[in-house]
Amino acid sequence: MTEAVIRNKPGMASVKDMPILQDGPPPGGFAPVRFARRIPSKGPSAMAIFLAAFGAFSYGMYEVGKGNKIRRALKEEKYAARRAILPLLQAEEDERFVKEWKKYLEYEADVMKDVPGWKVGESVYNSGRWMPPATGELRPEVW
Repeated sequence: MTEAVIRNKPGMASVKDMPILQDGPPPGGFAPVRFARRIPSKGPSAMAIFLAAFGAFSYGMYEVGKGNKIRRALKEEKYAARRAILPLLQAEEDERFVKEWKKYLEYEADVMKDVPGWKVGESVYNSGRWMPPATGELRPEVW
């Protein structure tokens, strides 16, 4: 097709002779161009997340506090039981110590019978201070 057919004009000598034909918007204009960021608001808000986290933390600390109270009560019960049986255990240990001490004194008297001036059971230290006796098994064979 020639230009003459398209524009309904006889042939032209120059392009400058052509009438100006410019594209334009459709009637009513173009639809607006969306250029802003529109992030959909899916999920809970920041305040809701904060309140949920604060609530979970508060509940957890409440449970920790309850556990601490229970553990403290059990610990106190254990200590009370230990305090209750302590005199019995001490009496048993004293009885065992006296038996071992008597066996030790008999052994000392047997070993030192030939030493003149030896007093059985007398301390060899002259500090003048009372020292509690050793609480372990008295074994003269180790000494």
